[in-house]
Amino acid sequence: MAALLKKVFGAVLTRSSSSSTLSSPRTASDSDDAAIDDGASMGAFDRIPTDVIMQILRLLGPKEAARACVVCRAWRFLAADNRLWIFFLQSGREPYDTVVFSETHLRSGFPLKMYFDHTPQLSFMQIYVQREKVPGSIIIDGGSGYCKYGWSKYASPSGRCATFLEFGSIESPMYPRLRHFFSTICSRMQVKPASQPIIVSIPICHSDDTESARASRRQLRETICSVLFDMNAPAVCAIDQAVLALYAARRTSGIVVNIGFHVTSVVPILRGKVMHDVGVEIVGQGARKVTGFLKELMQQRNINFESLYTVRTIKEKLCYVAADYDAELRKQAQASCEVAGEGCFTLSNERFKAPEILFQPQLGGMRAMGLHQAVALCMDHCAEAEVGSDDGWFKTIVLAGGTSCLPGLPERLEKELHKIFPPPMSDGIKVIPPTYGVDSAWFGAKIVSNVSTFLEAWCITKKQFRQKFRRTAPLINSW
Repeated sequence: MAALLKKVFGAVLTRSSSSSTLSSPRTASDSDDAAIDDGASMGAFDRIPTDVIMQILRLLGPKEAARACVVCRAWRFLAADNRLWIFFLQSGREPYDTVVFSETHLRSGFPLKMYFDHTPQLSFMQIYVQREKVPGSIIIDGGSGYCKYGWSKYASPSGRCATFLEFGSIESPMYPRLRHFFSTICSRMQVKPASQPIIVSIPICHSDDTESARASRRQLRETICSVLFDMNAPAVCAIDQAVLALYAARRTSGIVVNIGFHVTSVVPILRGKVMHDVGVEIVGQGARKVTGFLKELMQQRNINFESLYTVRTIKEKLCYVAADYDAELRKQAQASCEVAGEGCFTLSNERFKAPEILFQPQLGGMRAMGLHQAVALCMDHCAEAEVGSDDGWFKTIVLAGGTSCLPGLPERLEKELHKIFPPPMSDGIKVIPPTYGVDSAWFGAKIVSNVSTFLEAWCITKKQFRQKFRRTAPLINSW
């Protein structure tokens, strides 16, 4: 049926210029002079109901629908209808809610400008065309424990490897260490750096707002860009890992709790910008401490294992966060799992005792704030700073990192925060689990990479980098 319709409509569409293609469509906002025929009639098609023609355009597909825009003014208004192109977007590779979020919140680049209140004014036809023209990108999520990398057009990361600290001596200068890291990633992906734009996520480091910390963050970004441009990358986009995790949750403001490999960072973000001046809280325990504590508990019960990797696998399969720790101690929590090559393991209260050190670090012999206390402190700083028109932006807490995927963690953290804050401060607090699990930051970069204005709004080219570097010593710290 679709093939037959294309033949019928082909005769009509030949009236349009042969140069009119999907890359240069006309929209309903174009001037009337642009139409080939200024008449409002569709000729013989006037007898066909409009909804039937819209169904025909859906069957024809986006390319033929775009060509129909240049037949006459009536066809132009019909074929450029937002509802038609919303249908095409909904039928695409990306979830429609992701498309709407990125095109209404992220298309301006940094600093973010909100367009959400003006969604009906957007031309979804133009958005469709622009997104089709956005090239695929290489995404490198350089986490503190593990790195995820892959193509933005893929459904998920294509590979994972140990953090870049294992690619070279930490005592070696930053440039050769990063050069070795990026070269290894490109080699594993079997791509040339010059082929596609590259998005790099940067773990939170030098978190305070002192001059030396700001200089260190600028230096890291400059070095990343310098390395990649020396490898002939056409464009580079370097974004904080916490910001990408927030985008993956379809948010631009909130507090990101990133449970990393070594530490946990509590990061306030307003309109896509990390609020270093408000205060980033760093807790000196992360996934490694939870795994290490589980290892101690297993050794106390004479449970034998070969490696820490085995313990980490058991943690991911069996551990959970108790809603009420004391009540959980009185329950039967025994469960078993099998680890390939290691056999079957059975745990009891170790399942919830190990993650409990996130809230009660003293159980593992550590002197540190509990996770809920660090988040509460960050929220206090946000409230005192009085930044942003909405004083509730910091009540949205987004979890990130592999350990944050443990069952029960969002509910427990939300419960503890409600205990700390009295109403009305506690009203509206919402803890969001990792939208894409351990790969949330990678998917946040994927969302950015498919924005219709990605190259011009988010990336910096080699020429732009050199011009900025020559003009001012500190590179603009906003990407």
